[in-house]
Amino acid sequence: MVRLLGPQDRLLSTIEKQFPGLSVHVRGNEIHLTGEAETVAAAKTLVDELVVMVRDGRELAPVDVAQSARILGRGEGSPAELLSQAILTSRGRSIRPKTLGQKAYVDAIDRNTIVFGIGPAGTGKTYLAMAKAVQALQRKEVDRIILTRPAVEAGERLGFLPGTLTDKIDPYLRPLYDALNEMMDPELVPKLLASGTVEVAPLAYMRGRTLNNSFIILDEAQNTTPEQMKMFLTRLGFESKMVVTGDITQVDLPVGASGLQLVTKILDRVDDIHFARLTSADVVRHTLVGQIVDAYTRYDAQQQARDFARANRLPSKKRTR
Repeated sequence: MVRLLGPQDRLLSTIEKQFPGLSVHVRGNEIHLTGEAETVAAAKTLVDELVVMVRDGRELAPVDVAQSARILGRGEGSPAELLSQAILTSRGRSIRPKTLGQKAYVDAIDRNTIVFGIGPAGTGKTYLAMAKAVQALQRKEVDRIILTRPAVEAGERLGFLPGTLTDKIDPYLRPLYDALNEMMDPELVPKLLASGTVEVAPLAYMRGRTLNNSFIILDEAQNTTPEQMKMFLTRLGFESKMVVTGDITQVDLPVGASGLQLVTKILDRVDDIHFARLTSADVVRHTLVGQIVDAYTRYDAQQQARDFARANRLPSKKRTR
């Protein structure tokens, strides 16, 4: 019951938020639901699903409750079954998809050679791809993991920093190192990096290579040029997988088109290539992140509409006297 309710009954409060008008009270080892019959029935189904997850050893968070309610509300099946399969277990913590969009993304990685994960911040694009890469390495499905991203500043200028080229590009690659240390034994990671089993490098280092028996992840792909995207995709060798992740609303390129935006038009109908599009509904960070994403999306749409109207506005006729 303690795990079901969460710290300070946080999960209990989340259940109440999913069903306006519902009252939830806990007495000992029992949960009492009060409200309209239809609402109580839906809430009971949700609680039953959460009980199954807890019994399976899952540590629930508010996002799990909200996503389970959404799945049940849409009639898309049992959340306990759909979201139960763990990709990886690291230091007692399981890494698994938390939304239907994330599950579809993970399933697409299993079925396709190249997968593009496109969506806003917090949707787990890179994190889940890295979990699949570590899983593939542990299962000996690949011989190495290659993680890369373009070295483009997000508004800042880091070129003045002292040190070698490796020191200068390290800030760009730090998120990938952090994720690796979360998913693998931190003492093992330096050995894998030294042996080349795991490689973390800027995108420019991929030129001229053929990557066989590898799981390759290109992160922050919205900051690639069309030429860089073509170069990267043509590095694909035998027995390899590629996952390309990015958010086309956060392009930091100073000029020119984004390679990620262009490739969605060029390769959209090619077999064995899948485009997984995640949305604010798949954000698993703080609930405010999803609302921030939606707010910016609405603003961008309004701005584009205003720009279009301004560009197509007919010149006003001069008044005649």
